[in-house]
Amino acid sequence: MSKRNIITFITMFLVGILIFWYFIRDININVLVADFFTINWWWIVAALGCMFLYLGLEAVVTKTIVDTQVDNFTFRDAIRVPLVEQLFNGITPFSSGGQPGQLYVMVQTGVDAGKASSTLLMKFVVFQTMIVINFILSLIVGFQYVEEKLHYLAWLVLFGFFIHLFVIIALLLVMYWYTFTKSLVNNIIKPVRWFIKDDKFNSFKAMLDNKIDTFHMESIRIAKQWKLMLKIIIITFFQLAFYYLIPYFIILALGFDQVNIIMIVSLHVLIFMIISLFPIPGGTGGAEYSFEALFKSFITNNTKLILALIIWRLITYYLGMILGVIAFCIRPKKIEK
Repeated sequence: MSKRNIITFITMFLVGILIFWYFIRDININVLVADFFTINWWWIVAALGCMFLYLGLEAVVTKTIVDTQVDNFTFRDAIRVPLVEQLFNGITPFSSGGQPGQLYVMVQTGVDAGKASSTLLMKFVVFQTMIVINFILSLIVGFQYVEEKLHYLAWLVLFGFFIHLFVIIALLLVMYWYTFTKSLVNNIIKPVRWFIKDDKFNSFKAMLDNKIDTFHMESIRIAKQWKLMLKIIIITFFQLAFYYLIPYFIILALGFDQVNIIMIVSLHVLIFMIISLFPIPGGTGGAEYSFEALFKSFITNNTKLILALIIWRLITYYLGMILGVIAFCIRPKKIEK
């Protein structure tokens, strides 16, 4: 990790502490501690299990795709990919660092950059598609409730939906519209010629063209394997399902066992969409605000609501970043060419 990334990592934890303090500033600490000791920790273990399954299933998707391209890509290296993704998603605005971070750790293992890129984009397209499908279903169940609780932010949720839909369409164009991709990249790299000699530029352009060719061919090859694609879609469906269940188990842990699981899951899907719209790394601030606003009707005790918010944020955000740092420091096992 660069010095800048380390500073951002520490800063996001400090900002998180300040936000937690903001929410608990008017709460009696003795009551908070008392409520803490009434938590049913088995349900918290279930919530943690959902987060680990979410990360583990993404590793399974990564390994499933890479295994069609190279041999000896271990699950140990596969699990590093989603963990490092969690780290760089958490310290960059709009989660923009997740994809480059994943690409870096895959190339570390010896996977060709073009093949690694096609793997990540195929995985990303399936992931985004499943998010959009889940969002449409959740919109039917929970949009009216969101509109009542968040008012104008409800329309930002719709805006987020169209952004995700646009991203999917754009990625499909890049993956399958070969001439467009090559023309786009060639135009982007033209300014590079101003700073390096012609022979180095031509060598760089030839290398880039080769990577684009590999990326394009691998994307088409993977997409044609319908059994593989179906397997990835099913795994991704369960991956997201486990993630969306996390607040439900947290609410059960705090003693509110009469909640509607479908509504809770639907609201978490919408929160996931809201977080993606905030430019601050990890959607910090917006995530906490939307969680409190949407779930306070289900967790009627204010102290327990804040406890739920803190536990949810620790599991879904800070845990992933901590594990990401550990994964980033683990030396990869080089694959045999």
